[in-house]
Amino acid sequence: MEWLSCLNDAVNYMEEHLEDQISLDRVAQIACCSAFHFQRMFSYIADIPLSEYIRRRRMTKAAFDLQNSSDRIIDIALKYGYESPTAFNRAFQSVHGMAPSAARAEGVTLKAYSPIRFKITIKGDTEMNYRIEKKEAFKIVGVKQHYSMSIDESFINVPLFWQKTAQSGIIPRLCGLMNKEPLGILGVSTCMNGKDFDYYIAVSTDQETLKDLVEYVVPQSTWAIFECIGAMPNAIQDLQRRIVSEWLPNSGYEYANAPDIEVYFEGNQQADDYKCEVWLPILKK
Repeated sequence: MEWLSCLNDAVNYMEEHLEDQISLDRVAQIACCSAFHFQRMFSYIADIPLSEYIRRRRMTKAAFDLQNSSDRIIDIALKYGYESPTAFNRAFQSVHGMAPSAARAEGVTLKAYSPIRFKITIKGDTEMNYRIEKKEAFKIVGVKQHYSMSIDESFINVPLFWQKTAQSGIIPRLCGLMNKEPLGILGVSTCMNGKDFDYYIAVSTDQETLKDLVEYVVPQSTWAIFECIGAMPNAIQDLQRRIVSEWLPNSGYEYANAPDIEVYFEGNQQADDYKCEVWLPILKK
């Protein structure tokens, strides 16, 4: 399968460059998607953040070097991209539970993490309801947070942004502006360069943007729109994982370079029957 082959080629590239600077843009190019989307897909499919996977692989190889060579610790640290001995020591301890100097002792227990290989598994026991729609560009208005961090960190910080926005009382004001589809409170991730991105909590509207709010025009795109039913946030996180690991590889589509959108409708988000939507930007392979 071409999609699966591209993912494994991206992993091979990372393996070949564990002793170099890994270019996330190059990894994403090999995987045929944006850097932003590759990080998200990898985390969902591998069930481990990309940055943590790279750290584990480098520390696995560093442990081999410590036990099988007389190279200085500082040289091994530099070999795997750590200019600071303190940073290398911290990374090594986070994986092996001991300092690099202790890893050379006979009989110590170290951890080894093998390279990931993606393969097809037979699933599909639970249905996914979706529809394909082409949408013209539309304007959203709301509040925005800029993130200069990894996708992994954003999984922690974006929920905090939602909490802060809800406490500010601004969501009822946004609801008053909402007059265009999709008719819900939107979570929109933009700027797909893999390093920096903007996250909007907003609504779709053609009304004038108030001074204390920001606007963004979602580009024309084709979307795979998935129905999500269940209590937040587990239901939507599980669905997003299934979309990229089950639906996307078999769909004949690939990620388009457009924002990811979550649409939250009115209701009790902790209820088992709460409904929302996930909009995946797609294009034909």
